[in-house]
Amino acid sequence: MRGRHLLAALLTVALALPLFAVSEGGGEAHGPHWFWKLLNTVLFFGVLWWALRKPVAKALAERAEAIRRAAEEARARRQKSEQIATEIEARLAKIDEEIAAIHQRAQQDGERQRRELIAAAEMEAAKILQAARNEIDNRLKHARQELTEYAGQLAADRARAILEQRITDDDRVRLFRKGLREVEEVQS
Repeated sequence: MRGRHLLAALLTVALALPLFAVSEGGGEAHGPHWFWKLLNTVLFFGVLWWALRKPVAKALAERAEAIRRAAEEARARRQKSEQIATEIEARLAKIDEEIAAIHQRAQQDGERQRRELIAAAEMEAAKILQAARNEIDNRLKHARQELTEYAGQLAADRARAILEQRITDDDRVRLFRKGLREVEEVQS
């Protein structure tokens, strides 16, 4: 690399010599002035191109490689992003399905619980109704028994009242003797 720079510097000095000669000689010492300027410019750019072509080519190649790597990385990131987006969409679709399933299960559970509550309430109502019927039956039996006792008591009281009005002392003596005979017969 150092040799290249030295060669480029020597060529530049060698090519610039005719221009110094033209400027010192007063015009056209060795040919037309414009010719030397043109030759000097062409040689300058030629040497410049020769000296810089490999570093510039290398820099451009490195830059192209960097751009290519960045593009590949961007493509890879984009693919990764698309993959993540697809996974997220799939998860969201699953979440929607899970929400729908949960909603359906909740409705089914709610319906089942409603049926169970209705069945339990009907059973409870049947128990209450049966208990009420049993209570009514018991009270009716008790009321009938009380009525029967009351009716018997009234009948006995009425019969006694009637007997007391119609039975005389003679009838009492006769009934007493009859009852005594029956007791004696039973004892014997």
